[in-house]
Amino acid sequence: MRHLRRSARVTTAQWRRKIVYWTASVVVGLVAVSFATSADKASALCDRLVAWDPWVMLALTPAGLALSSWLTRTWFRGAQGSGIPQTIAALHLENFTIVDRLLSLRIAFGKIMLTTLGLLAGASIGREGPTVQVGAAIMHAFGRWLNLSTVSVRRGLILAGGASGVSAAFNTPLGGIVFAIEELSHSFEQRTSGTMLTGVILSGVTAIALVGNYTYFGHTDVVVPIGISWIAVLTCGILGGISGGVFSAILIRTSQGLPGALGQFVARRPIAFAALCGVVLAILGLASGGITYGTGYIQAREIIAGQTSYPASFFILKYIATIVSYCSGIPGGLFAPSLAIGAGIGGWVAQFLPHTTPGAVVLLGTVAYFSAVVQAPLTASVIVMEMSDNQQVTLALLATSFLAYGVSRMICPRSLYSALAEKFLSVVDHAQPPAETPASGSGSGALPAPAASERA
Repeated sequence: MRHLRRSARVTTAQWRRKIVYWTASVVVGLVAVSFATSADKASALCDRLVAWDPWVMLALTPAGLALSSWLTRTWFRGAQGSGIPQTIAALHLENFTIVDRLLSLRIAFGKIMLTTLGLLAGASIGREGPTVQVGAAIMHAFGRWLNLSTVSVRRGLILAGGASGVSAAFNTPLGGIVFAIEELSHSFEQRTSGTMLTGVILSGVTAIALVGNYTYFGHTDVVVPIGISWIAVLTCGILGGISGGVFSAILIRTSQGLPGALGQFVARRPIAFAALCGVVLAILGLASGGITYGTGYIQAREIIAGQTSYPASFFILKYIATIVSYCSGIPGGLFAPSLAIGAGIGGWVAQFLPHTTPGAVVLLGTVAYFSAVVQAPLTASVIVMEMSDNQQVTLALLATSFLAYGVSRMICPRSLYSALAEKFLSVVDHAQPPAETPASGSGSGALPAPAASERA
């Protein structure tokens, strides 16, 4: 009888824990959808302002980036950048006191608010990467509420939260799982797989229940038959790999500090530097007719659907705008801008490849550049396949993605997110113990301020 009572207590505790996990996954889905809604509204408001008077961005963008930089450095240290490097770093930290600060709900709130502010100001950023850190923070908070002490279980929750964030942000459940395995953890552990799979499914179902079973880029029916059409695979793979590899190398080099007098200026006047980046973004926006502002989602969708063709200047200026937005140190992701740049490359290449369906070339360009930037070819292939609701191009997507990955590795041997996570870990290792309350003008002290050498 005593054995039965003990077994009953264990079973009850297990079910209570599972219910908490499931609740956390649903909350991730709810927050991801709310984040997406606020980000879309901010981007739409920015577009309306540009349509009303394009010159207003010369004031709005510098002011918005300066405000975002100040708030990040003062109140939301650890919220800078995409959020994926922070999540990877949290999976490798042994000191969970630091993890608790890095994945706090306050940082998650700041991530949402400041990314939305950046989109309103016209920065070339996305919400998908920040949703990874937000999802990880929510799952971690529920783990703390359960007083979990097992390191592997707590890391499993962080991994599940990050995967759930990708799943809900893109409506790509399989992509979320592959992303967690390939990019976040670089492994697949049986002990955490159940939690991760359940979290991805529940967060995805929650997002679908709220906004419908949509596909990120709509439905495409294009195919890439074996034969002469595969010239597009080689072309997009090489061009996407070179451009994405150079992009990653630039960002990694920038994270180590800008050289010369510019680097000294950034160290002394980071908020003024963010405003200066805003001026550059506004000039790029004026030169492009406003298409370099924001995530680039509308432009990418139009190119993939064949509704509009953009000149080569689109992806070139978007490329520069994304680098400048990153250098400013404000919170914001790279996923959506990378997809837009890749679609622009594919749309430009398509005009030189008459033997391949233009829409197919656009998808190949998208997956090539995306894979080259994140250096996660399986994740890139699966996400693009799910976003376009097209399984007929899977083989061509995989071939292009792995070719671009190989080319990118020759240019930039280190994965972008892993390199930024390592830099973030080195900064955290040298951070001072946190203060209980904000010091005068110095913020919470919980994490080091985002300087030029630590913008993840």
